[in-house]
Amino acid sequence: TQGEIVGSDSLVEYLREVREDANVRAVVLRIDSPGGSAIASDVIWREVEVTREVKPVIASMSDVAASGGYYISMPARAIVAHRASITGSIGVVGGKFNLTKLYELVGANVEVIERGKGSGLFSAHHKLTDEERTRMYALLRQTYDLFIGKVSKGRKKPVGDVDKVAQGRVWTGIRAQKLGLIDEVGGLMNALNLAKKHAGFK
Repeated sequence: TQGEIVGSDSLVEYLREVREDANVRAVVLRIDSPGGSAIASDVIWREVEVTREVKPVIASMSDVAASGGYYISMPARAIVAHRASITGSIGVVGGKFNLTKLYELVGANVEVIERGKGSGLFSAHHKLTDEERTRMYALLRQTYDLFIGKVSKGRKKPVGDVDKVAQGRVWTGIRAQKLGLIDEVGGLMNALNLAKKHAGFK
């Protein structure tokens, strides 16, 4: 059976609770995610960063921690992944559907009123124009640059070096360590031991 799934709202709430709980000395953020919304990932990233300033946060990657799953691990003091964890996928993908033919097929009559230049960029009622395609690329590029900038900050690597290992490619945990994308190869117990060390436990 599938375990409990958390989204940005619930995870942010959990992080705030443990951040304010004096009984919690460190946090292990266990990640099993292929990614998703860039906005949700950024919201979680911010909360992990704020929590890290109060108490140690260690990211522990399960089978998959790619794209948004990698994004939320970046502010952690250390990142631990299994040898075969799928991680990285530092990239952005986007687009839109053009449902005009589908509407015709089902006999639906759709009238669209657009106001303002670019207001139909994400409309499903027409294909991208050349101008909209250029605008879409610029939006995706802006998000990608933000992503690699945060990897650069979190991993303390030049942006150019990050870009060389990014571009949407995925890596195993052992390869990601060699590329400097994670700190340690290991499982949850390794992450717990790191958390105890950062929290000052013997």
